[in-house]
Amino acid sequence: MISAVITAAGKNQRMIKDLKSRNMDINHKLLMDLNGKPVIIHTIENILKSGVDECTVVLGHFSSEIFEVLKKFNSKHIKIIENPDYNVELSQTLLNGVLNVKPGLCLFVAADQPTVTCETLEKIIVKALEYENPENIVSILARKKYGYLKSAEGLGMPFVCHTKLLLKYLRDYKDNLNPILRKMIVDGVVFYGTPASKDIELLNINQYEDYLYVKDHL
Repeated sequence: MISAVITAAGKNQRMIKDLKSRNMDINHKLLMDLNGKPVIIHTIENILKSGVDECTVVLGHFSSEIFEVLKKFNSKHIKIIENPDYNVELSQTLLNGVLNVKPGLCLFVAADQPTVTCETLEKIIVKALEYENPENIVSILARKKYGYLKSAEGLGMPFVCHTKLLLKYLRDYKDNLNPILRKMIVDGVVFYGTPASKDIELLNINQYEDYLYVKDHL
């Protein structure tokens, strides 16, 4: 049983600021069009093709706008939840997701990562499944070095780990993700980095230039 959690609860601040500076209409980055589909739908489709059994999308800011798009995406494998408090750090969005999936290995992906292919996601999942102790590994998309890692520098989503492992940290840390990953390494959690198949997989859509690049190269 492999679950997935997609975080889609952010404030969209960098994109809003960038669009305002360009005198453009304000739009949420997750709802921008990529080849006829919103960004978030591309991300969801890649995740569902990677072999997960269930997928939970966690909303927060702009939840009503995003929900309107998601409800048109007809899939029995998708569950949509909202953060009780919208003004929380990423760790609390992840916690809300973990509490709403079945215990076990879980894939965590940011909704603004439509460039990460289902093949790469599957490789990350398989590494966690095959490890001798799945409850003590974080299998993650490598940013610099790959293979077994001694540092969490620069790392973030997507990654796979056991819900039991992540819960140990999320309950006590109200922070962004990377400080939690660094703490896990200090505590002896095994990290394995899978290399990206293409550099574009390492690009999150934060600003308008990111969106244009992804639109041209996806």
